[in-house]
Amino acid sequence: MDFLAAYWLDILTTILGLIYIWLEYRAHIALWVVGIIMPALDIYLYWSHGLYGDAGMACYYTIAAIYGYITWRWGKGEKQELPITHLPLHLYLPTVLFFFIAWAATYYILVTWTNSTVPVLDSFTNALSFVGLWALARKYIEQWWFWIVVDIVCCILYVQKGIPFKAGLYGLYVAIAIAGYFKWKQMMKSEK
Repeated sequence: MDFLAAYWLDILTTILGLIYIWLEYRAHIALWVVGIIMPALDIYLYWSHGLYGDAGMACYYTIAAIYGYITWRWGKGEKQELPITHLPLHLYLPTVLFFFIAWAATYYILVTWTNSTVPVLDSFTNALSFVGLWALARKYIEQWWFWIVVDIVCCILYVQKGIPFKAGLYGLYVAIAIAGYFKWKQMMKSEK
């Protein structure tokens, strides 16, 4: 019972994370519903473990899930869902610039107003997650590459911070993100 009392929230959000990634893999719009619930719970989980950047990111995820749902549902008009596409070449430079600005801004916030012990990695994963979630909301297939990097770094970070179930989830996310890329690539070809 002590184990469950100590890790119940970590376990619950891990289960929700598995549901979320399965829905994302399938490009199913219900991922956004889980995408509201899971990060709302993650806010407390991360904050209580000193991952302030991730707690802030969970706030963003909750709000961005609403945007993602709307974009997927009505992105191409009232009756047509948004198709899977490639990130347009003209968006590469703005995306990279946004990433570095977000990384620097998040790092500054963490070192100025928190006692974070991992501000470089915490701000890195947050900045790249901003980009990844935006790319997911637009159904760009490259979103999987952003998540692979985020998931690897988060897995290591959560092991260091003593959040074992979430660390395991992010380890699994790496494998699923690789498979998801190929699944979306196949789906994208069949949509043409």
